Amino acid sequence: MTLGEVKPPRGIATWSAARRLSLMIAVGIGLHNFAEGLAIGQSAASDEIALALMLVIGFGLHNATEGFGIVAPLAADLDDEGARRRPSWPFLLTLGAIGGGPTFIGTAIGFSFTSEPLSVAFLTLAAGSLIYVITQLISVAARARRSDLLAYGILVGLVAGFLTDAIVTAAGV
Repeated sequence: MTLGEVKPPRGIATWSAARRLSLMIAVGIGLHNFAEGLAIGQSAASDEIALALMLVIGFGLHNATEGFGIVAPLAADLDDEGARRRPSWPFLLTLGAIGGGPTFIGTAIGFSFTSEPLSVAFLTLAAGSLIYVITQLISVAARARRSDLLAYGILVGLVAGFLTDAIVTAAGV
């Protein structure tokens, strides 16, 4: 580099559109997961261990697929020559921490005190975020004209939820 050259800044502004979109998805999922953590922590702090366990299992199952949504834009990330750009492991781990870390933070905050009104508020925040995701999936199924898959998915999800509840109840938690 010569004296007259200016090195471009290494910030988010220089990232590709795919990387910025992945970051925004991770932030959105992190906010969504924060509300879930609040609900888990408040349930555990209120000695509603069965409810807390159900929330952990339910949120864990549906959060298992959120990583795909975060990294999906990276599949189309191309450099200036049109070659695929592979993200680094530190970048992927950072996105995972941004998306998943708020669950633990929310759980710690929710567990730190008990309040019935706050417990209801935290559970409704979690329910609201789930309802939002469900409505988005319904619109995707409607655009794809696959109401049959939507119905099967809802049925399997309900059966899995009731089965999980039955197992937790049978275990005496």
